[in-house]
Amino acid sequence: MRNSSRGDVDPFIVMDVMEAARQAEAAGRSIIHMEVGQPGTPAPQAARDALARSMETDPLGYTVALGLPALRARIARLYGEWYGVDLDPARVVVTPGSSGGFILAFTALFDAGDRIALGRPGYPSYRQILRALDLQPVEIAASAQNRLQLVPEDLAGVDYQGLMVASPANPTGTMLDKPALAALIEAAQARGASFLSDEIYHGIEYERRAVSALEISDDVCVINSFSKYFSMTGWRVGWLVVPEAQIRQVERLAQNLFICPPHASQVAALAAMDAGEELEANLAVYARNRALMLEGLPAAGFDRIAPPDGAFYVYADVSHLTDDSRAFAREILDEAGVAVTPGLDFDPERGAGTLRFSYARAPEDIAEGLDRLARFMKARRGA
Repeated sequence: MRNSSRGDVDPFIVMDVMEAARQAEAAGRSIIHMEVGQPGTPAPQAARDALARSMETDPLGYTVALGLPALRARIARLYGEWYGVDLDPARVVVTPGSSGGFILAFTALFDAGDRIALGRPGYPSYRQILRALDLQPVEIAASAQNRLQLVPEDLAGVDYQGLMVASPANPTGTMLDKPALAALIEAAQARGASFLSDEIYHGIEYERRAVSALEISDDVCVINSFSKYFSMTGWRVGWLVVPEAQIRQVERLAQNLFICPPHASQVAALAAMDAGEELEANLAVYARNRALMLEGLPAAGFDRIAPPDGAFYVYADVSHLTDDSRAFAREILDEAGVAVTPGLDFDPERGAGTLRFSYARAPEDIAEGLDRLARFMKARRGA
């Protein structure tokens, strides 16, 4: 059988790095993981307990396509608690992870051939999902002076039917404040384009809180997930918030594409939302790790970084050290035993000179990884 052109997407390089790290560990090596963007902690205890109880009494069959009503209501309440937004639960759609949310949103809002503007560097699966859906990603280089976030001036002269932003962003961890986010929403809406806000790192913030697009406008699509702040990556449960006019459109697609999100994951997610003490303890670990990274990376020689406002990444310019970040990352893995992600995932044009370091693991792992990086860089300079 032939392959479709829609399926001709690029590999997700970080997954290749993970596999190389796994092989190294299988061969008996100690590897410090700074490549993968997932918490080192399990789902909250309350989530696991709730699922264990449910498994004793509930067959956990299909739910309605938009998700458990209790979970949708609890997500809506979160917007009041975090942002002061009064959100109708009917606008909340529970999805099979944020990836399922992207598929639903892109399919509901755009026709084949539509152009969706994205900032570069950015999460690589945006462009790959868009391409698989016969949509055109329009990647726009964000400048270092704007902390690698788009501003309306970057969009001048660009033809687009949708604009996707992320704050906090992957791979940089930088955030948009309310005026900056409002300016982008206004720019998109002024040309009749749909605005999509990826907010999956909300809750993981350090010196100021993240702003939701829903604080600014109801005519936006918000994508979020239980993967990051709620520490539930493998459970594959996320959510969309869509305008009222899009609810039935998304519901019909959800019914046919997914039937429903995983019932077991929804049960756990509902309980996770009230595990505040444990989740805040996780955040304290990220804050400690961030401090370690902001001290240890420059000391090791990775000093061209924008301090992250949120998420758990540091994005470093290493163009003075290499013009092949993929080979450099492999050298770091082989010589230092530290897995890091080459920037080519996030920026095909400038990524040959960047690396992403994740600090989502235990502080002891981060400290050990920084020591290994420092020794590696010292030996490299000596050579």
